[in-house]
Amino acid sequence: MPSPFTYVKTGYSVDMIPDLTGKVAIVTGGNTGIGYETVHALAKAGAKVFMASRSEERAVEAIAKIHKDLGKSDMVEFLRLDLQDLKQTKTAALNFLAMSLPLDILVNNAGIMACPFALTKDGIESQMGTNHLGHFLFTTTLIPALEKAAPSRVVCVSSFGHSITTEVGINFERINDESLCSSWQRYGQSKLANILFARSLAKRLASSKVYVNSLHPGVVHTEIMRGPANLYGLTGIFSGLSWLATGLTGMIALTPKQGALTQLYLATSPDISDQGISGKYFIPFGKESDDCTPFAKDDDLAEKLWEWSQNIVDKIH
Repeated sequence: MPSPFTYVKTGYSVDMIPDLTGKVAIVTGGNTGIGYETVHALAKAGAKVFMASRSEERAVEAIAKIHKDLGKSDMVEFLRLDLQDLKQTKTAALNFLAMSLPLDILVNNAGIMACPFALTKDGIESQMGTNHLGHFLFTTTLIPALEKAAPSRVVCVSSFGHSITTEVGINFERINDESLCSSWQRYGQSKLANILFARSLAKRLASSKVYVNSLHPGVVHTEIMRGPANLYGLTGIFSGLSWLATGLTGMIALTPKQGALTQLYLATSPDISDQGISGKYFIPFGKESDDCTPFAKDDDLAEKLWEWSQNIVDKIH
């Protein structure tokens, strides 16, 4: 495995995004960080974008800023989505389907990282619940709209952190066992799940021309660092790493705008549909990579994850 910093800051740029007039997109967690920059870029290119977030107050503030920047007032709408509540997640997807709109682009961007141990409303470890399970239910419910818009895209934001996991990749039997592993390994399990979900979904939708891919966005200093900060304290090890990355901007750390580039590439580049690229893993900036762990290429593990996820959502919603 290469370093998470192994990429060259060249290649894809927002100027390469095609005209998206008439396209419809959803970006989860779009009110801050690389999600915000993704929403901004898609709207600037002409897409109608739904910012799917838990906090309406923060989303409305972010939407107002985007509209002011673009000089338009109807490009972005709020869609309430709480990924830690599966019933509400299902409702959010159904609310979108009720609009009878096609869904050209779905960017599963929302996430939490290395948070103190907690459970979702449905009793699932919070990082797996938020980063994977909520997105699993949201995405699979939206498949009719994605197929209606085909060729369409699903983009799953993973991380190099998928390499920091348990010795079995994902320990399904002990997901809620606080003593099993560290907060970073729980994060790693959830990010591994993002890649495996993309692989499985790509296979299931292969005949529908819905292209599904995952990515590592790069090392970006955004609000997702609240989790490690809360866990380790502002003087903790992650705070030191953040300071180092910030100090080496231009060599290592990416700005949120740069961090959004790979998911924007996967969401908009004609390369994806023209070449039928699906089920793949990408690194900055829009570069297909085979440098993920063996677990991330394990189709048996991917199928087990799908079955585990489906069983949970079937019981709850």
